[in-house]
Amino acid sequence: MFHDLCMMDSLADYDSARYVLFGVPFDGTSSFRAGSRWAPDAMRKSSPNFETYNAYFDIDFEDLLIHDAGNFEPYSDVERTLEELFFAVEPIVKDGKLPIMMGGEHSLTYPCVKACAKHAGEDIGFVVMDAHFDLREEYSGVKFNHACVSRHVLNDITDRYVTIGVRSGPREEWDFAKDHGICYYTSDTVREKGVKAVLAEALEHLECDKIYLSLDMDALDPSFAPGLGTPEPFGLTDIEVRDIIRVLAPMSIGFDVVEISPEYDGGQTALLGTKLLREFIAAHAAAHR
Repeated sequence: MFHDLCMMDSLADYDSARYVLFGVPFDGTSSFRAGSRWAPDAMRKSSPNFETYNAYFDIDFEDLLIHDAGNFEPYSDVERTLEELFFAVEPIVKDGKLPIMMGGEHSLTYPCVKACAKHAGEDIGFVVMDAHFDLREEYSGVKFNHACVSRHVLNDITDRYVTIGVRSGPREEWDFAKDHGICYYTSDTVREKGVKAVLAEALEHLECDKIYLSLDMDALDPSFAPGLGTPEPFGLTDIEVRDIIRVLAPMSIGFDVVEISPEYDGGQTALLGTKLLREFIAAHAAAHR
């Protein structure tokens, strides 16, 4: 990994850090609008907009041990990128730190979950906010396409799985989810039941104390996050996603924000993604002070 631009308030060195941020500028399998490779630095550039103090959690980011490790340098090949990314993230987890990835596309989540699972010490759950099921075995002839990440996590890492905000996928994916008892909540279900009820059910389903939390920004409605690779209308609100993060961050041992394509808006999606990342850190830090 190398340094070019740092996230605001990432003042700690690696050895003392509790939270280790890193970007992965890779969008090699993007299927509609590429450009998420620009997201990590776009998020860093947006971060000076935010005050260091979070009043809701009574947390000041200047007091937190956050390190920005820079950007992982990907390969042109997705499988090689994912293989090497695992070897980059696994030592962070082994050192007792919480890895936070700024993607890049959603395929990058797989090695991060795998690295966290290796050191979880127990069954780890996977919770993903996403407009899409991502349950294909392959897409466009590519096994580790961004449209397949949840299927590979289920197949290879954990079946303690919940997806929230889903509203798009071919019939085969909806049928697969129903036939295999996949726990999913559409954005309509979240609106009908409310975030608290959905999370209560989800946590009962997971039956674990540790999770990896992944935020594909297309879980949000494009009116909140227009700068996306695969925008899907009728999504979650920014408040709903924030509230989900606030509940799940304390039990998370890894987190990512993926699929922001900054060139398709005026910076608001990167701003929102950065704010939600900071909300994750604040919620986790408040629960573990």
